[in-house]
Amino acid sequence: GSGPAGIAGGVILGGLLGGAVGNALDQRDKELARKEAQYSLEYSKVGHSSEWQNPDSGNSGTFTPTRTYQTESGQYCREYQQEIIVGGEKHDSYGTACRQPDGSWQIVN
Repeated sequence: GSGPAGIAGGVILGGLLGGAVGNALDQRDKELARKEAQYSLEYSKVGHSSEWQNPDSGNSGTFTPTRTYQTESGQYCREYQQEIIVGGEKHDSYGTACRQPDGSWQIVN
């Protein structure tokens, strides 16, 4: 994980998988969740859930963009809902991500 992609990944991951849930996920879980989030933010329609699953850990999650809008500066942002299932427990989180000039998505809140 070096270079811009690694940095962007870290940023989106911090926002996505903070706190106790993040601690319960292994590296593979986090990688899968991050890739799914980036893909979903870029390509998925509002209301369409995309899913990831890690057969090794048994953890899984879904990522759903809930709203798309443009800021005054023309930047695209999307609100999202994320659900992560860790050890059979469901954790929901909500937030907003905005598209960066390099094409990556960054959590803004």
